[in-house]
Amino acid sequence: MTTAERLVPVEEGSVVVDGVRSPYLHAGPASPGTVVFVHGNPGPAEDWRRLVARTGVFARAVAPDMPGFGDADKPDRFVYTVDGYARHLAGLLDRLDVRRAHLVLHDFGGPWGLSWAADHPDRVASLTLVNIGVMRDYQWHYLARIWRTTGLGELFLRTATLPASRLLLRHGTPRGLPREVVEGLHRSLTDPAVGRAVLRLYRATDMAAVSEHLHARLRPLDVPVLVAWGRHDPYVPVRYADRQRETFPGARVVVLEDSGHWPMHDDPVALEQAVLPFLRSATGAGAG
Repeated sequence: MTTAERLVPVEEGSVVVDGVRSPYLHAGPASPGTVVFVHGNPGPAEDWRRLVARTGVFARAVAPDMPGFGDADKPDRFVYTVDGYARHLAGLLDRLDVRRAHLVLHDFGGPWGLSWAADHPDRVASLTLVNIGVMRDYQWHYLARIWRTTGLGELFLRTATLPASRLLLRHGTPRGLPREVVEGLHRSLTDPAVGRAVLRLYRATDMAAVSEHLHARLRPLDVPVLVAWGRHDPYVPVRYADRQRETFPGARVVVLEDSGHWPMHDDPVALEQAVLPFLRSATGAGAG
């Protein structure tokens, strides 16, 4: 049986950081390094369940719901900024006793996780960047421009319908997304508490400025880096895959030809074929 076909039971837990609860998925044995999966917008940790189960065959794996998303707390008082999420991630990893992290990041999980990495370079064991990275000169996609516009963003989220979401999510996903994923994304974005997190986060983030800051701080980081990118991503264009070598010169870049923004959903096998051998090597688990 190959690694891609194997899995272990995924369990659930929760931690509280500064009064904000984050549930998390976890699997696998205790190991010197922990593989930490960080979702993006609109999450949740459930995006990573299949990869957590397969990674748990050879290493400890955890995937948290970050504040404002999934089943995590969504308090009005939380600081919905890149720095706010990086601080929460730092507290979460401390609570889980993660001393060395193999970060697997997607979407907004990229700037959150990379900001943590810049603050804790001695605790970073490897980076896996899925359709995200250091986005130098990045221009916001059309949905982000709507969310960043006061009034328009609120109206968009308040009036979204499931048929409209289905139509929207066909864009850039040649294989299509499973029905349950589309319905889950729709439920997330039409949840008022999630919507508040989305609007605050996007309006507080100057992605180009954040990325230049991360580029300067992360260039000295000398760890294994894998970049896996869906060719048809309409939100974070595939041209940024090769550009990750500007920050991480030794990065291995894999373009997933039949995938869009959510490779874990529209082509999970191709993503696993890239990610699992990399993580096995990075964690010292061998070829399997």
